[in-house]
Amino acid sequence: MSDGSRRGSDDVQGAGFGGLLRKHRREAGLSQEGLAELAGLSVDAIAALERGRRRAPRAQTLRLLADALRLGDPDRLLLTAAARTEADTARLSLRPPPAPTSELVGRTTELTATTRLLAQRITRLLTLTGPGGVGKTRLMQAVTGEVADNFQDGICWVPLAPLTDPETVVPAVAAALGLQTGRVEDIAEQIGRSAMLLALDNCSHVLVPVEQVCATLLEHCPNLSIVASSRELLRLTGESVYVVPSLSLPHDQDHLETSEAVRLFVERATARGYDPAGQLDQVARVVRRLEGMPLAIELAAARTNVMTIEELADELETSFGILAGGSRTASPRQQSMYGAIEWSHALLTPAEQEMFAQLSVFAGGWTLGAAASVLSGVTTRVEGLDLIGRLADKSLIKVVRRGGVARYYMLAVIKEFAAEHLQAAGGAEAAAGRHAQYYLSFAEEAEAKLRGPEQAEWLDRLEAELSNLRVAMAWSLRTDSAAEALRLAGGLWLFCYLRGHYAEGSQWLERALQLGGATPSERAPAYAKANLGAGTLAFLQCEYDAATERLETARTQYQALDDKAGTAMVLQRLGGVARERGDYGAAEDLHCESYDLYESLGDRAGMAWAHNHLGFVAWLRGDLEIGARRCRRARDSFRVVGDREGLAWSLISLGTIAQYDGELVEAEDLLQESLALSQRLGYREGVAWSLNQLGIVERRRGLTERAVHLLDESLAEHRDLGDRWRSASVLEELAAVAQHRGRSEYAAFLLGAAGELRDVIGAPVPRIEKADYDSTRAAVEESLERRAFRHAWSAGRAAPLAAVADGYPVAPARRTRDPL
Repeated sequence: MSDGSRRGSDDVQGAGFGGLLRKHRREAGLSQEGLAELAGLSVDAIAALERGRRRAPRAQTLRLLADALRLGDPDRLLLTAAARTEADTARLSLRPPPAPTSELVGRTTELTATTRLLAQRITRLLTLTGPGGVGKTRLMQAVTGEVADNFQDGICWVPLAPLTDPETVVPAVAAALGLQTGRVEDIAEQIGRSAMLLALDNCSHVLVPVEQVCATLLEHCPNLSIVASSRELLRLTGESVYVVPSLSLPHDQDHLETSEAVRLFVERATARGYDPAGQLDQVARVVRRLEGMPLAIELAAARTNVMTIEELADELETSFGILAGGSRTASPRQQSMYGAIEWSHALLTPAEQEMFAQLSVFAGGWTLGAAASVLSGVTTRVEGLDLIGRLADKSLIKVVRRGGVARYYMLAVIKEFAAEHLQAAGGAEAAAGRHAQYYLSFAEEAEAKLRGPEQAEWLDRLEAELSNLRVAMAWSLRTDSAAEALRLAGGLWLFCYLRGHYAEGSQWLERALQLGGATPSERAPAYAKANLGAGTLAFLQCEYDAATERLETARTQYQALDDKAGTAMVLQRLGGVARERGDYGAAEDLHCESYDLYESLGDRAGMAWAHNHLGFVAWLRGDLEIGARRCRRARDSFRVVGDREGLAWSLISLGTIAQYDGELVEAEDLLQESLALSQRLGYREGVAWSLNQLGIVERRRGLTERAVHLLDESLAEHRDLGDRWRSASVLEELAAVAQHRGRSEYAAFLLGAAGELRDVIGAPVPRIEKADYDSTRAAVEESLERRAFRHAWSAGRAAPLAAVADGYPVAPARRTRDPL
């Protein structure tokens, strides 16, 4: 290989398609607008490709770009190679590494060594180990920044510190990858051959499931690398271990300013408003006593708001036993880390110590109201605020102010220390019980707010408390608290639906129902609600038989309770199942029955939902006028009652009706409004539907590039949610676009993939979509020989959904019919 070819190959590996495109555009002296104009593409498309928001452009787009840039054959080949490389990558929405809040002090040697191991792929599994507080996480942040260009498919950061239940490790990894699954095999399938780096932070407390996750992913994902921070080794084959050392200490008076430990202390003390200039000899006494442990140094520097550095040094010299938490003969590691935290803890009053220990029960932070309710011995919010303020001043908790609300957090290592004290005091189970009871009440309070004008606010509040809700749910299941488990899971199903946590919500509900066993009369309402939620979430994931079974059970239970509102809600969900299965007559009957019940109750919101569902059924079967009339009534009612989810749905239906009626401008306006509303709510299903219909609008206008972009985004959302019914429809629309562009084999591939989905879930093509579907299929079959059509169709049926949108994996010679 020539030097030029080798440099070109290196460019492909290092920059990726987006980087190469940007490089060629700049060399051509073009702006994004200029390139878009020459290539006949949108500026949005150019920006998305360069930034990696859209990857693996289609062949026609690639040719347009290369022609517009006037690339020669070598550069054209390199650009095509980069595009093909990214075509194998699943479109995962990776959680990025957190942005450092301060400059990394020192660590040049450590950064060089660890970066080399990952960048040169000397190892695929690197564990940064060492005692708590040594700076593993901060070093890992820096490492991920250094090696970012070596992993063309990105870096995914998985924070494991908030987890307390080992069973939540796989969902946490999935969530960081932008997935909704509880199976590591599903994660492995999604990653596939992606060249990415997975950063697992704070593994020690969930070591066994982390080991299992790493072993499975490394076996099945050949281009994946993993870096983990853990106090304990993973002990897996192929693991490379890097022991993170303490910061360098000053060896003599001439090298005080170059010592990493001294520099860290000076930075942190200065940030606290104390300038240690001229006292570096005393700083050296402190950091030597703390053996260069970063966390211990930061805690000591935090005391400069009330002590001089000399007083700090003297205290450490005379209180070695307190700092060490034990005998002077204990190991240096135990003396410095445990001692640093214990020293701060010993400075607390008894009331502060008790509160400090109890705060360890929270996961992912807490609010003042939560602390006042969960902590024993705290009788008022003012008392809780005072104690929290003192702990914040002593750097044992940190405060984050966002959206007009203050949240409080403990660093993971401090939280662990506090939890040990809570356990030793015998208060862990009681605190966990109070914590669960508080978040059960919180979830039930929030549930009542999710159908009105405060919907968006309460959705955000629930999302902020998701880690705590998971802990509360785990406690109720672990302690066989059937009543609490049913109430909590039942109170959260609507949130799980609106925010797209379908799989996790389903798991909670099913486990709670299994735990409950027989149905005591006093729990009958909770059982009915849990069955309603389980049936709804199963329906949303197109598990129609399981959904029907749960919903029919809920229907019987609500009828036995003479709960008309509950019965009406179940009828709506059963109507949804019938609608997606294509039984429009049964769906209409169920929704009419639901409407009658809501009308008898005078429930305007329920009546609006019944109108909306009846309109949905009408337009799906092709009755556009009836559908529009129903959905307009629903829209007007939703505006009055303040139901934003309902408003988003009515706008989606009205926009879709306008689209099928040929009123494309009106359709776009309505769908853009629904999209914006859904995005503000964090309502993922609404976002996915809006993008789907906007894509159809653009296809009807002949703007296929824009249509593909919108449809791809919609497919990604529906796929991540587990909605295979809509995924099939979007694939069929993408097939229509592909056929319009002359890509008949790819169109057949997409139609095969959609057909497989429909066969698996047992749902036909919706009647309103049938004409477009038949037209597309007929055009594809007309363009291809029968053998070529069958080959592409079969390939689509065999392809996993995650790989379908990345393109036809087989590239046979194009075979089209001879013109008649």
